[in-house]
Amino acid sequence: MMKLTLCAIPVSLALAAMPFSAAALNAAPLPGLGADLGQASVSGLSSGGFMAAQIATAYSSAIKGVGIIAGGPYDCASTYPDQPPLQNAMSACMQPASAATAADAAVSWRNAQRYAQEGLIDPVANLARQRVYVFSGTEDRTVRTIVVDQVEKYYRLAGVAPAAIAYSKNVAAGHAILTDRPEDGPCAATQAPYINNCGFTQSHDLLRHLAGTGSQPPNLGQPMGELIRFDQNEFVKGSRSSMDDSGYAYVPRDCREHACAVHVVFHGCQQGARRIGARFYAGTGYNQYADTNRLIVLYPQVRASNGIPVNPQGCWDFWGYSGDNPSRPDFQTRQAPQMAAVMAMVRRLGQARATAR
Repeated sequence: MMKLTLCAIPVSLALAAMPFSAAALNAAPLPGLGADLGQASVSGLSSGGFMAAQIATAYSSAIKGVGIIAGGPYDCASTYPDQPPLQNAMSACMQPASAATAADAAVSWRNAQRYAQEGLIDPVANLARQRVYVFSGTEDRTVRTIVVDQVEKYYRLAGVAPAAIAYSKNVAAGHAILTDRPEDGPCAATQAPYINNCGFTQSHDLLRHLAGTGSQPPNLGQPMGELIRFDQNEFVKGSRSSMDDSGYAYVPRDCREHACAVHVVFHGCQQGARRIGARFYAGTGYNQYADTNRLIVLYPQVRASNGIPVNPQGCWDFWGYSGDNPSRPDFQTRQAPQMAAVMAMVRRLGQARATAR
């Protein structure tokens, strides 16, 4: 087997268009960086928002904060047991006909309690200490606000203090993650690559809230750290995960010598690097915040699949396509292949740094 070497990409170059076929070659193992795993947090857009909600509950002992942009509550695709998870995902979790047929925080909370009692997820008592950022754009017709409302309700049921929940739903934004970059799409649009200019950098607001007190202003210039392309395959179990060969991590300079926190960012459907290159992992503002706040940012990747599993839009699994036994979906538990792989990546970042010889 070919020996792999670490691939660090200057951020200024990563922003340029780069053919994914070239980016996928010779990805290195994800290094141990001595990260502070007691401060891990997650966020995501759309299917990535649903994934952030899932992993923050399933692995609540390891996650201190969660940001959910245009996503629904934990285990949303199990809201109505008489419907298949995919049908729930497409209706109750995205475009319900009314509030009466939408996602239901009470059902999600009951399911979480039951799974915790069965040992399938971490104890739900951990949720009360999490900080939560939630967002729904007023022009978003893909995941309706009546769905996103249930995220706030879920965390209130879990005992999170109102001051620890930031819910914004008054911005005239479409289905997208938001920036202040003129080269990005119109604020109210819902169009690829689902990165819209709304006059503010949403990732900065999100990360500031999750950090609580002590957050530092972001670097407003070019990021000063390194983007690392790494091999995801070693972390993946099973044949249906839909995870791509390569993932990305942003490592600020300080994090090469100091113990930094980890933030995991889940892209949305049609936003993987295979589809849009560096636009998401290098152009949504997370890295600028990380530079001044000792934060390693992990960008795991899924890819589209038209075979098995069926994932033509390259979405994260919040309805059960990735399990080895489709008749018994485990997408909401610690056994879910995607979540288990991502948490293994986080644990790798927490391992000791390699010493120079």
